[in-house]
Amino acid sequence: MNQTSLRLYVDSRFLSPYAMQAFVALHEKALAFDLSTVDLEGGAQHAPDYTERSLTGRVPTLVHDGFALSESSAITEYVDEAFPGTALYPRLPRERARARQVQAWLRSDLMPIRQERSTEVVFCAPVPAALSAQARAAADKLFFVADRLLDEGAASLFGAWSIVDLDLAIMLQRLLRNGDPVPPKLGDYARAQWQRPSVRRWVEMERAAS
Repeated sequence: MNQTSLRLYVDSRFLSPYAMQAFVALHEKALAFDLSTVDLEGGAQHAPDYTERSLTGRVPTLVHDGFALSESSAITEYVDEAFPGTALYPRLPRERARARQVQAWLRSDLMPIRQERSTEVVFCAPVPAALSAQARAAADKLFFVADRLLDEGAASLFGAWSIVDLDLAIMLQRLLRNGDPVPPKLGDYARAQWQRPSVRRWVEMERAAS
């Protein structure tokens, strides 16, 4: 597919993990794109011109030659299928299915972690409150699943980097960046993911104070 025009809409404070994933995906594919920000706190996502484009009124939204697509997993799958370059998902069917399973699980479960360790913690500053019993239980579940999936010393979940490594690293970084205990193997893995050049581009974005 010929790339002629790509624009990615993300939150203006660069805090959305889903916007981050779309942003990283485009950089992994070495695609040139324009970046537009949406003021979520000001309600810009509800403006008619944005909802007309995104349908769901959420970020991220990717526009490619007039085709607009929102929801980050849809965006990363589309980019993976439409453009050559670094594979964003494993190529073997069973590994790809497992990757999508893990991605869907990380985005639909573990709510106490997301509530008590928002991405403000990851990209701005830690919070002093200790994890609740519910969040500690969610963290234990996260550690159990991640430990089962990740071989000792492995740099990625499926033998080569995939966008799901970023999903898992973000969830672990919610705890790491706040100083909450994380098993050494998983901490080393998450910190290594954070050094990937495409990830550093997002992490080092200038963010306005809340």
